Amino acid sequence: MSTEFPSKSGIARQWHVIDGQDVVLGKLASKAAMLLMGKHKPSYTPFLDTGDHVIVINAGKVRLTGRKAEKKVYRHFTGYPGGLVSKSFERVRQEKPTRIVEEAIQGMLPKTKLGKQMFRKLKVYAGDRHPHAAQKPAALAVK
Repeated sequence: MSTEFPSKSGIARQWHVIDGQDVVLGKLASKAAMLLMGKHKPSYTPFLDTGDHVIVINAGKVRLTGRKAEKKVYRHFTGYPGGLVSKSFERVRQEKPTRIVEEAIQGMLPKTKLGKQMFRKLKVYAGDRHPHAAQKPAALAVK
């Protein structure tokens, strides 16, 4: 008996909407990463992208537990000497609230070409509106 692998044409991709209002960031990110990888499907294969598309709305209203809102720091390197830029969670939330959710989800995906391909199926919006109504996304509740 041989193992059957899904082909590109045999992968059925769905669209999901996750509302981030008052949802803990880690729970939202783990649920979204699971959907992007396709681990919720019986046809999951670690070396194939079998995941679905995920839309996250209200990214600016996610919640952190404990004192992370005060202590969490986002860093990136510009590439120049002395170019390490550090910003607090609150400052990132004001300037670009989508970055918070994107970085949390990206950190839970594989660090390979396949992970980058999965990450491209993620759409994050700070407000409660998104332009993907034509894809008929299904609402998904995160507990």
